[in-house]
Amino acid sequence: MTTMTSKDSVTLARNTNQAFGIGEFAVRFLGPDSKQPGSPDQSVRDRTMMFFTDSILCGVSALALGTNAPRILREEALDYPAEDGVPVMGSTSKVKAEKAILANCSAVREWDSNGTNFGFRPEHGHVAGEFGHNDFYSVAIAAAQLAGRSGEDALLGMILLDEIRGRLAEVFSLKSYKIDHVVHGAIASAAVYGAMLGATAEQIESAIGMCVAHFIPWRAIRAGKQLSDSKGASAAISTEVAIVSMQRSMRGFIGPKDIFRNPEAIWRQFEPTDGDAPFDLILSHSGSDFAVMGMHFKLGLYEHQSAGALQGLINLLLENPEITTDPTQIKTIKVTAYEPAFGIIGDPAKRDPRTRQSADHSMVFILSRKLRKAILAGQDLASDNDAMWKQLMLMPEDYSDEALFDEQTRALMQLIEFEHGGEEYDSRYPDGIPTSIVLQMADGRELDSGLVMYPSGHARNESADLKGILATKFSRMGELGMDDHAASVEKLNNLTALDADQLWTLWDFDIKDVGGFS
Repeated sequence: MTTMTSKDSVTLARNTNQAFGIGEFAVRFLGPDSKQPGSPDQSVRDRTMMFFTDSILCGVSALALGTNAPRILREEALDYPAEDGVPVMGSTSKVKAEKAILANCSAVREWDSNGTNFGFRPEHGHVAGEFGHNDFYSVAIAAAQLAGRSGEDALLGMILLDEIRGRLAEVFSLKSYKIDHVVHGAIASAAVYGAMLGATAEQIESAIGMCVAHFIPWRAIRAGKQLSDSKGASAAISTEVAIVSMQRSMRGFIGPKDIFRNPEAIWRQFEPTDGDAPFDLILSHSGSDFAVMGMHFKLGLYEHQSAGALQGLINLLLENPEITTDPTQIKTIKVTAYEPAFGIIGDPAKRDPRTRQSADHSMVFILSRKLRKAILAGQDLASDNDAMWKQLMLMPEDYSDEALFDEQTRALMQLIEFEHGGEEYDSRYPDGIPTSIVLQMADGRELDSGLVMYPSGHARNESADLKGILATKFSRMGELGMDDHAASVEKLNNLTALDADQLWTLWDFDIKDVGGFS
């Protein structure tokens, strides 16, 4: 079913059964009896571990501050005790695996502050540019726990999960058809969970078929003036049904086969063919060319489409620190960006956000809040890029009710004009995040950031001290969520040293009960 393209990858050709091929690949990569397990380079392992720690600290802080969906879904999980289950974060009590995964994935995603991908692999012509996020690591942890496997195995599961969903994001743009991007993550979740627990390639194919045939989420959850809990919990809910589909398949239930070539499934319905799938899929099993290496970090709490604008603002502040001395001299702030940023976070419906979920998808709020923090810093404003990212890092408190309705922040929001840059900008995405900012000052000056392509945190940014900035983020998120956050962070970072018994204690830490967010 697969065709070797190099010593490090396989191609699942469009004229083959790709759902079976994903299952076959996952079993070889991760299966307990595999003779050819996945062999990613250390650079891949290290980067995945950074995304893992980042995501868990985002989740723990969201739980500590009492955010609505994570709280409700964690309570739901605890209502399903099971001796053959797994724990949720901050607990040793075992619950149904699909419910623990639901709760943990929801917590991780709630702040919209963990990793992001914009599917882009130009050397193969795979530039669909679909979104995706590093939300799904709890799948690999739960599967490894249930299978009696080690932290090293769990890490391989995370790498595989990111590889499958990341490569799907490169070849098929779900957003173009108003389908939510979490479909790719659900497919990958089913494959990893099944392979870890000894499912056959046929069983994984069956589960993937069920996911695609029965459970397709529309982007309706992300539309509207004020967004709801469904936006942040979308990945978690789709992952829950993926795990249930895999469990059902392993019990003998047979779902639709060959779903990527099924003429009535989403792939060929939206991109018609004469019988093949609309794409080839190339998956890496060894070396350093894994999808996770092209994924991006968020250096704080913001929709990643705004990262170019935030970097542009920081560039302007570094070059013109006098901006913060008298902000009344700013007459207009013109932001020029690409689609889909212009249509999503530049949506006029989001110019007056009144919920956190809407504010973190509002370009005018995100940018204004960052500038407001710089103005408050005044003469103490940092003087280099890394220090300024740390100092002005947007955190949950920047989306509190007090921050949402801060008069000075709202005044800055009124100065922002958002413009679509047309083909000049659109053609540069998803390679980068093409954005520019121009400040029109009262004295007639125009302060221009120039075109920003690879902001700090972007996979192709080579200038920022990524590890240093992330260390600050980890510390702040950890402090929000745990009293002894340093020890817990060390435990997370030592994942690969944990044996099967020790892996069961991974979530054994106390989460604060701070509250204050809904």
